[in-house]
Amino acid sequence: METIPVVDLADFLSGDAEKKQAFVNALGEAYETVGFVSVKNHGIPDELIKKLYDEVQRFFSLPLQKKKEYEIEGLAGQRGYTSFGKEHAKGSEAPDLKEFFQFGQTIENGNPVIEEYPENVDIKEIPAFKTTLYTVYRNFETSGSALLSAIALYLNLPENYFDEYIQEGNSILRCIHYPPITQEPESAIRSEQHEDINLITLLVGASADGLQILTKQGDWVGVTSLPEQIVVNVGDMLQRLTNNKLKSTTHRVVNPPRELWHTSRFSMPFFLHPRSEMSLACLDECIDANHPKAYADITAGEYLNERLKEIGLKK
Repeated sequence: METIPVVDLADFLSGDAEKKQAFVNALGEAYETVGFVSVKNHGIPDELIKKLYDEVQRFFSLPLQKKKEYEIEGLAGQRGYTSFGKEHAKGSEAPDLKEFFQFGQTIENGNPVIEEYPENVDIKEIPAFKTTLYTVYRNFETSGSALLSAIALYLNLPENYFDEYIQEGNSILRCIHYPPITQEPESAIRSEQHEDINLITLLVGASADGLQILTKQGDWVGVTSLPEQIVVNVGDMLQRLTNNKLKSTTHRVVNPPRELWHTSRFSMPFFLHPRSEMSLACLDECIDANHPKAYADITAGEYLNERLKEIGLKK
């Protein structure tokens, strides 16, 4: 496998029943076998992505002490800055070689769910930072909602099955900086192998190579999204909900060749989470004699708390 499957979201949104069904089939089959797809016509404007990268690079260029002013204790990294070496993969002791900034849901209609979400963090040195992240976040929500509608149809669920759960859900936009490597690292991996926690992850093209996925054959294969495409993968919540029908693929970010150690890498994943009360109990549609129920019932909020502890962000 030299490349992950490519799908065109415009086919799903075209109003053409045949194209729509072909998209649903292609997406579902890719998520059963590979767990990753590359999406064309995803609806997130190129100029917005460029602005996001510009603003994020400005933030990470600030002095460390200035960035640490935006590191808020007690939030498990869910908002604001998380400094280098704080997070590690589940089952790994070696810290990932990264720092990151997280931006979450904005509640604008007084919904009581506002009590669950910390406020987003303003960066006073970069006035447009918060507005840019907000705009990107809303664009990702729209694209992610369409993809989940297609997944619902593939699972023989109503097309709008996920809507009530992701409306004002606990999604996170994470802006990651992998700094230049200045000494022999404890691990040869910028981000150790892991699976994502959420329903699906939408990733706009990283600024350098390094992302690899683990195939069913046990081989690591490099993934680089082409211009005007985003990479979208299944997370553990969706794998759990579908009783392992859809595959949450193991992936990692490897270090560059030594001659490129002086370079940074930036990456902007959007982790699409449902609201905390959503049940992740295995769907009846995904349980049969050959596929008995594989997981105990749990809510999305309970599962997220478990995983945040496992990766070192929560005590």
